[in-house]
Amino acid sequence: MPGSGRPPRRTAAAATLAGLLVVPTVALAPPAAAATEEPAPAADEQPVDVELTRLDPRTLSPGATVTVAGTLTNTGTETLTDLDLRLQRGAPVTTRGELQAGDGDPDPMTAAATPFQDAAAELRPGDSAPFTLTTTTDALAVTGDGVYPVLLNLNGVGPDGERRRVGELATQLVQPPLLPAVPTGVAWLWPLVERTHRDPSGAFLDDGLAREVAAGGRLDRVLASLEQLPRTAPAGGGEPVPVVPVTLAVDPALVEGLAVMADGPYAVAGEAGSGTEEAAAFLDRLRAVAALHPVVALPYGDVDADALTATGLPEVLARSLPGTPGGTTQDGAGAPTGPATGLAGVAVLREVLGVEPRTDLAWAVGGSLRAETLGVLADGGVEEVVLSPAGLTDGSAGLGLSGPAAARTTVPTADGAVEALVADPVLSDVTGVPGGPRAVEQRHLAELALLALQPGGAAAGQSVLVAPPREVDPDPAAVTAAMALSAQLPGLRPATVAELGDGPVAVTGELVPPPGPGGLAPAGLADVAAAVAVRDQLAGAVVGDAASALAPWDAAIARTTSSAWRDEPTAFVEAAGDLRAAMGRLLERVTLLSPADGTYSLASSDAPLVLTVRNDLPFALRVQLRLETRGNALVVGDLGDQVLEPEQRTTLQVPTEVRQPGRFGVVATLTTPDGAPLGDPVQLQVQSTAYGTISVVITLCAAGLLALLFLRRLVRFVLRRRRGGADGDGDLPGGPAPDGAAVPLPPTRSPV
Repeated sequence: MPGSGRPPRRTAAAATLAGLLVVPTVALAPPAAAATEEPAPAADEQPVDVELTRLDPRTLSPGATVTVAGTLTNTGTETLTDLDLRLQRGAPVTTRGELQAGDGDPDPMTAAATPFQDAAAELRPGDSAPFTLTTTTDALAVTGDGVYPVLLNLNGVGPDGERRRVGELATQLVQPPLLPAVPTGVAWLWPLVERTHRDPSGAFLDDGLAREVAAGGRLDRVLASLEQLPRTAPAGGGEPVPVVPVTLAVDPALVEGLAVMADGPYAVAGEAGSGTEEAAAFLDRLRAVAALHPVVALPYGDVDADALTATGLPEVLARSLPGTPGGTTQDGAGAPTGPATGLAGVAVLREVLGVEPRTDLAWAVGGSLRAETLGVLADGGVEEVVLSPAGLTDGSAGLGLSGPAAARTTVPTADGAVEALVADPVLSDVTGVPGGPRAVEQRHLAELALLALQPGGAAAGQSVLVAPPREVDPDPAAVTAAMALSAQLPGLRPATVAELGDGPVAVTGELVPPPGPGGLAPAGLADVAAAVAVRDQLAGAVVGDAASALAPWDAAIARTTSSAWRDEPTAFVEAAGDLRAAMGRLLERVTLLSPADGTYSLASSDAPLVLTVRNDLPFALRVQLRLETRGNALVVGDLGDQVLEPEQRTTLQVPTEVRQPGRFGVVATLTTPDGAPLGDPVQLQVQSTAYGTISVVITLCAAGLLALLFLRRLVRFVLRRRRGGADGDGDLPGGPAPDGAAVPLPPTRSPV
């Protein structure tokens, strides 16, 4: 039958009998029994998922019995019948390069094969069935040390009656070589990172973090992977410790948020949060794990370093770094309060977890770094960076694909070489291996066993770094087994990330910058830049330590620029818009208060204009008051910088000079010393009945002129009277007037 590679189907009775005899039959099957393999059908023609639950022994020895067990699940829409399977072996591989090349172009697996064995009589859509297959190394012709690719080939009959391959699973059998002179050091860097669930003010938007740390949540599984590691008693006695030291990379913002929840009660969108107990329990577990394993402090919020430097915001990255006095970003919860003295990320982890984390290691988001980003990191106390092979021009040189493996390297820069570690991408993929947890462990076993076969590797000593992606969602059983291999497999030794810095060095070339400006959406980064501009305006006005005063808003900026938003561009743009709006509202919390009717009255020409300013911010601020008037009727003096105490009202007395009485329109504006407006401008009406200086001068001049005119008239009148008395003793022309007659007054003007 096409695609089956096996004889026609047996009767049900014969199948039952053959099933009872399957073990001895397979064990005696000669290697030559391998049938010619036809090309495998496309993936969409294989509706059965094959999951591996058992593969014993983990490492082979000559003549060993091999048992493979697992589960078959029909993910298609049609019922399959008469399912059987066999194990096919391909040509042995001796290097990691050969093994990984087979992932994209698999060997036809025709070097040896077992006879087909019954798996299930029927498998309906959605149903699952267990299977077990047993054979020997002799039947598979495993004759020497190395790694042997194998394929579980599942055949079945569809509704059309045709037999074909309906499922498959590729894995490896390992017969380890002799012990090398120097074992290979294997180090794990394990991320504890989660995107923020808080808004710019620090309030919780949802209870998603509670779900992540509760039983079955992603972070619960991340932590359980370390908790389930086997333990052994130290040589000198004492409490048992894990057989493998795993370096834990922790985001201080995550720990800070959990501390807020654990302190409880906390609000979520105006209602009581439900995760206080879960957060407290998780932190207790995390403290226990952190006490046994090394801890690295990531930047606060695990900011997207390359995105920030590409947007022209290197200072945001610098403030988030945990290992420099400039790294002051924290929200305050769960960390010591008071002036920021730097190393805020360290303070959070020290206070909440009781550990002293490493701060000189930076783990590149996405595995690559821009040159300017590396410069900011170096200035912030970073002495070693973790990169992917794609982040270097020859990054795969240290992976041990065809020669010795060396995770340690150096990156040349204009200011000198920077130490670096190259993470192994294949070993770091702890969730992408088909076939379930046992298949993950077996792939790690094969990759690590091949390191002992690399030319020159056995004598020189080798090292590898396993660094799963930040968003890792592990199966604890699979990851724990993979981690423990370095303590259980001959030729390997567990190592810390710090110990790799003393290991062999590979030459991996220069930095390869990421193809774009960063992993965050440009529209959101524009809003972040606007928010940072507001932050910087306020920083220039803060009285005292601006870093301490603005630390909660720096924390909001860092959480908003977290690398966790790379996979959620729409949510990032929304969060960045909220950040910009929240920072803008800070400027509105410093305002001028106008009178009820909007009118001020001045009692004198030099009476001060009394204004009230309210500062609702929790820190003191230097401000300037600007008053604009029309014309020169009212002249306003310059107050200079004024200090507004936090969360208080302050009265400002502005010197004025009224030059004429009346009613004047005035526009009052508060600004920072750099000129950034605070609050909204206030329209005022200033009314004055007092005379200004000019008005007084004009009035006095007019009064003086009137006095002179009156004096002139008086003098002339007196002179005329005197002249009239000399001519006739004051009698009128023609003689004295008769008694009782009216005496006409002299004319006021000369008739001529």
